[in-house]
Amino acid sequence: MTTVPLLDIRDLTVEFATRRGRVRAIDRVSFTVAKGETVGVVGESGSGKSVTSYAVLRILDRAGRIVEGAIRFGGIAVHAATEAAMAELRGREVSMVFQNPRAALNPVRTIGRQIGDVLIEHALATPATAKAEAIAMLKAVRIAEPEARYHAYPFELSGGMCQRVVIAIALACRPQLLIADEPTTGLDVTTQKAVLDLMVELARERGMSTILITHDLGLAAAYCDRIVVMEKGVVVEDAGAIRLFTKPAHPYTRRLLQATPRSGASVRDLLPERRPPPPRPANGRPLLEVHDLVKEFPPRHGAPPFRAVDGISFTVHEGESVGLVGESGCGKSTTSAMIMRLLDPTSGSIRFAGEDIGAIPAARFARAPHRGKLQMVFQDPTDSLNPRWTAFRSIADPLFRLAGMRRSAARLRVEELAHQVGLPAELLDRFPHQLSGGQKARVGIARAIALDPKLLILDEPTAALDVSVQAVVLNLLVDLRAALGMSYLLISHDLNVVGLICDRVMVMRAGGIVEEGETEEVLRHPRAAYTRALLDAIPHPPAPPALQEPAAAVAAQPVAASA
Repeated sequence: MTTVPLLDIRDLTVEFATRRGRVRAIDRVSFTVAKGETVGVVGESGSGKSVTSYAVLRILDRAGRIVEGAIRFGGIAVHAATEAAMAELRGREVSMVFQNPRAALNPVRTIGRQIGDVLIEHALATPATAKAEAIAMLKAVRIAEPEARYHAYPFELSGGMCQRVVIAIALACRPQLLIADEPTTGLDVTTQKAVLDLMVELARERGMSTILITHDLGLAAAYCDRIVVMEKGVVVEDAGAIRLFTKPAHPYTRRLLQATPRSGASVRDLLPERRPPPPRPANGRPLLEVHDLVKEFPPRHGAPPFRAVDGISFTVHEGESVGLVGESGCGKSTTSAMIMRLLDPTSGSIRFAGEDIGAIPAARFARAPHRGKLQMVFQDPTDSLNPRWTAFRSIADPLFRLAGMRRSAARLRVEELAHQVGLPAELLDRFPHQLSGGQKARVGIARAIALDPKLLILDEPTAALDVSVQAVVLNLLVDLRAALGMSYLLISHDLNVVGLICDRVMVMRAGGIVEEGETEEVLRHPRAAYTRALLDAIPHPPAPPALQEPAAAVAAQPVAASA
């Protein structure tokens, strides 16, 4: 007896209208999801993973349309359903956890009200009962102090907590199908594991099916029953998780497995094979000196004052690359914001190139002489670029504002920078939405190095990129450091990334530094139990014998221009 699947996608084709004609984003995609099954959809950026999920929910933008095929959910023909029927289906029967939790949340409404809105919309609560129901959902996703957090705004929560809120909203109506689109991008490995364990546990308790869209094959191996592999809008392989990782049938699947550092190796195994960083100067002078730095936020909603950074001290020398790692909410990004003078410290000192920049008010630092020599590459290349500016305008901005450069001179400098970061000159006149994730990352790096900085703060620079593009960007950063003699402070939750490009690493927890040392020593022989927990939490799929190739050989393979 054949079991009817909960979701059945057959020959789905989606096209988008562009200035240069129609572009086929997905081409005759077919797969099913059974009741209670967890299916992973994997592939590189632009492979059609997210477009497929948007088609299932019928939330394609105005330029996109389903031109062929069928989507059936239960007894509903989704591809032909009215908008009223889809409005009832979304949230109640099919919910989605989006990639960027902060972008998915309304910044001007409290998180409690946003959960309540969904319950009231689908008549599962009244205005009188919505608060109690929302607090119950916050408890279900294990948010600490849920009664106080009910009144909090998204900017007051860490990335991991925002992701839990998004999951609470998605599960509030007890849907039959949960679509999770890169639900742990930007989260540290322990928070990532906690969030995914929570999703799987709640799905099991409620008998839900799950589609996990990810570029991380380690996560797919750990959490999925079956995996669908997509390349350039086409399904190239659909198999059980164990078979796919032990006997991949398609060459593209094998390339994906080869490209990821998690395919059968821990970070400790990869250290001898990493691309060596440039040698450090023997007696590099201190460039950045942080001493007893504290940041305390005032009390809100009845909670006591919160100390995000608790008296940390460290130094970055000229020509050195230092990693700062830890869980979401540990104080990494708050530390980088104070160094960049986006936040004023509560106490302590920050010295850059011998000057006490911590004493300069944040509002005045933008015009300080040292501002051009201290630059930052932000976590999400999409969010950090002005959508109304071309790539040229984004890269040229610091040249106009801080260097007072004329447009003709700026054009030559921008073209030189584009060449340095491997961005084709013909892409300079494109807008962010016309660029791939890797291309946008290159624009962000070019902008950051435009004024020849001495120190580059890298805030999760590859977290939003798929594994093959990550490798390209990381190698670019290694090459730029060697060519330009910059120092790096790398903020990351990914110990694999830190192991590949950092000389020293600092491990941060609850606002303090719990371990510090040479990267290889810390990752091979961690002293702190917390560091060992971070290393043990890294997911990695089994390595089939046929795919056990040296990382260096993989890195040497040609890379697609779209990266």
